[in-house]
Amino acid sequence: MQNLKLVIFDLDGTLLNTISDLAHSTNYALEKIGFPGHPVEAYKYFVGNGINKLFERALPENQKTDRNVAHIRDLFLPYYDQHNTDYTRPYDGIPDLLKILQSKNLMMAVASNKYQKATEKLIKHAFPDISFTAVLGQREGIPVKPDPAIVYDILKTANVLPEETIYIGDSGVDMQTALNCGIISIGVTWGFRPREELETAGANYIADSVNEILEIIGY
Repeated sequence: MQNLKLVIFDLDGTLLNTISDLAHSTNYALEKIGFPGHPVEAYKYFVGNGINKLFERALPENQKTDRNVAHIRDLFLPYYDQHNTDYTRPYDGIPDLLKILQSKNLMMAVASNKYQKATEKLIKHAFPDISFTAVLGQREGIPVKPDPAIVYDILKTANVLPEETIYIGDSGVDMQTALNCGIISIGVTWGFRPREELETAGANYIADSVNEILEIIGY
């Protein structure tokens, strides 16, 4: 891609497979207050819109109240902060991809709907040798993706234009975020959502492997 200066990545389901730690931590909180947990696979459809929405989706149908969401959050946060690297690992090829992009002097950033503290911790833990221009998660007062606010903050920090950027993610939320910003998107199929969701959401490209990402961007 000509004039490419910045690559923005989603985190969960794109760079890191976080689903087991998210599932175990949410199940811990649910069971603490007497609600049933869910299989790990079910959480692939609960995540993607921030943790409050995760908790709402995980609660029983007749218990989806603001009070219960807040209660789950209070139990989840300290537990997840201690256990969010128990099972979480980079997807195959991701560390090498980041090193290649860094060697090409491309700026890289993370735009996640995971809360800011955990986003920063996981990036530092998984990729200590990679320099990111910005690592942004869910922050107080900032709307979550697919609202474009988080991406606009990254573009401002990097001092680049949308047309000099690509966005890589694994969900329809990610593809819609890129569309809302006027940025070319690459949907990856190794994450939490199926290819059909990426296609329906208007992904410009779909990659089944890290090598396909490199081919798409011209490396």
